[in-house]
Amino acid sequence: MNRRVFLKGGALSLVTLGLSPSFLRRTALAMELPRAVRGKTLIVLFQRGAADALNVLVPFGDKNYYAARPQLAIATPARVGGSANAAGAIDLDGFYGLHPSLASFKPMWDRGMLSPIHAVGSPSATRSHFDAQDYMETGTPDRKGTTDGWLNRYLAVQGTCEASSCTPGSAPGSASAPFRAVAMTAQTPRILEGASPVVAMNSIDEFSIRTNGGEAQRRIEALYRTGSSDVVHGSGSDMFEALKVLRAANPQQYRPAAGVEYPRSQFGQRLLQIAQLIKSGVGLEVAFADVGGWDTHVNQGGAQGQLAGRLGDFSQSIAALVADLGDRMDDVVILTCSEFGRTVRQNGTGGTDHGHAGAMFVIGGSLRAPKKVHGRWPGLAPEQLYEGRDLALTTDFRAVFSELASKHLGAAQLPKIFPGYGGFEKEWLGVL
Repeated sequence: MNRRVFLKGGALSLVTLGLSPSFLRRTALAMELPRAVRGKTLIVLFQRGAADALNVLVPFGDKNYYAARPQLAIATPARVGGSANAAGAIDLDGFYGLHPSLASFKPMWDRGMLSPIHAVGSPSATRSHFDAQDYMETGTPDRKGTTDGWLNRYLAVQGTCEASSCTPGSAPGSASAPFRAVAMTAQTPRILEGASPVVAMNSIDEFSIRTNGGEAQRRIEALYRTGSSDVVHGSGSDMFEALKVLRAANPQQYRPAAGVEYPRSQFGQRLLQIAQLIKSGVGLEVAFADVGGWDTHVNQGGAQGQLAGRLGDFSQSIAALVADLGDRMDDVVILTCSEFGRTVRQNGTGGTDHGHAGAMFVIGGSLRAPKKVHGRWPGLAPEQLYEGRDLALTTDFRAVFSELASKHLGAAQLPKIFPGYGGFEKEWLGVL
C-alpha cells in the first residue's frame, strides 16, 4: 500500500502548516534534541488594518489634535476631583499619553520597559493596505518585486554560527533549529517568506499528528523514512523531526507563571504559545503574530468603543506575555507595528480614514532610554500635515527594524537585510 492510498484512506490526518519551500525540501534535520542555548528573541506583532496612532499614543500636548477631532479625541489626563480622569489619556511625559484602554502598558513604562515611537512608518505614499503591509514586511518600500521578507533575510544572512564565533545573543547552531522562526498564523506571513526555514501554525496543539493510535503513527513514520521520494516525502520527514523536538520540549504541559492570565482571544492565546516556545527552549529566535480589526472608518469611538475594545485585548495580551516571561525579558524584545496611521481629522461617519505615519511600541528589559517617547514630533497644524491631511513621517520604519536586528539580534550585514536603504546608524533612535 503506497503512501498516497494510505493517506487518502483516512488513517492519517496532517494539519495544514505554513512551511517555507526550503523547509519542505530538506529530508532530515539531523539534529540533537537537547534544549537550545538560551539566546535573544525578537517578537514582532503586526496590527493589520492601520491602527490610529493619534488615539493610541495621544499627543494631548498639541492643541491641533483636539481641533481636528472634536468627538474622537482622547481627553487630556487632567485631574478631576482629585482623581485621574478615567476617560483621559494616561500621561507619560506631559505631552504624550496612552489611550485609557492601554492601561496595562503603564506599569511597563514605569519599569522602564516600554519605548513608544511616534510619527514612524513607511516613506511610501501608498494608502493601500495590501501594498503598505507588503512594503513593511519586505522592508523595501515601493518595490513590489521583492520576493522575501526582511525577517527571513535576517535568518538567511545570520546563518549558523559556531560556538566560538557566534554574534552576541545568537545560539550556537541555531540556524538548524526547526523552531528558530515561528509565525503563529495559518500561513507563512510575508515578513517570513524566503529561503530560510520557517514554521507557521495556528497553535502548538495543531502542530501534531492525529492517527488511529501509536502503532499507526510508527508505521506512517516508517513509510516516510523508507519510501521513494515524492511530493510528501521531504515535508513528512521534516515534520516528524520537528515533532520530536516539540515532544522533547513538551510545551503542551506548559502553565503560565503564577498570577498570569492571558485573554481568551485568539491573539492572547497565540502570545501564550509564544511564551511556551520561548520557555521550552526549542531555540526560538524570531516569533511573529498578527491581529486585525484596526481599519476604523466608521464608529471608531474615543475613550470607549470599537478602537478601545481592540486596544484593551491587545495591551492585556502583551502585558500577560511580559509578566509570564519574567526575567527572560532581558533577552526578549517585542515590537508592535501597523502598515500606516490614519487621517488627523475625523470623517463624517465617526471614524478615520487611511493616513500616513503611525506609532510603534518597543518592549524589553534592555532599553537604552527608558521612559522616553522616541521620534521627532512633526506637529498637527494644517501646514504641518502630510499632503494636508495626515501625520507626517519623521522616522523610517527601517531605522527601527535595523536597530533591533543589529543591537538585539546581532545582525552584521544590514545592507543585505534592507537593500536600498542607506540610513542605518545615522537614523537609529537609540531605543536599545
